[in-house]
Amino acid sequence: MNYLVLLRHGQSEWNLANRFTGFTDVELTDEGREEAVNAGKLLKDADIEFDQVFTSTLKRANDTAELALKEAGREDLFQNMIYHDDLRERDYGDLTGLNKDETREKYGDEQVHIWRRSYDIPPPGGECLQDVVEKRVRPYYEAHIKPMLDEGKNILMAAHGNSLRAMLIILGAETPKTINAAEMETGVPVVFELENGQIKKRYSLK
Repeated sequence: MNYLVLLRHGQSEWNLANRFTGFTDVELTDEGREEAVNAGKLLKDADIEFDQVFTSTLKRANDTAELALKEAGREDLFQNMIYHDDLRERDYGDLTGLNKDETREKYGDEQVHIWRRSYDIPPPGGECLQDVVEKRVRPYYEAHIKPMLDEGKNILMAAHGNSLRAMLIILGAETPKTINAAEMETGVPVVFELENGQIKKRYSLK
């Protein structure tokens, strides 16, 4: 049996400000750093020995991975950590930087809900979740992460709400119809136990 662990970054400054963040490279808040450290404690207690760490090129994910690994006593993984743009958050296009409540007031609750939660309708100038799945995360996963899992390696992927929701679809753990109900909480490791490439168990560490 081997493990794939998905870890959403801790609370960011724009999470706190209720803004659409997307590709913007914002810092973790103090609470976000605490969430990352706590994730490291949970991973250490779960006794999962990682072989490789993948993360996006955005520092909120990078810092979360490093804080968690340091707390778990696995600083040795820093030097070989793999960073890639394909694992970044969804591009919110023209919504990037806008306050979510103010955006609802301007465009209406229904329109903003469609932009945020529709699988295949993107916000103006941005990506829908289907774009994240099919154009970025799935090709990257199949080329770089899945081969390691198939070899029986334990993988940590520290990324973002939407790139990790994309992973849930790619893994077959969710579908485009069920994904809206699947929240990726900040700083909460989601563990998949695999056997011969098949998911045997899925659970969150809290």
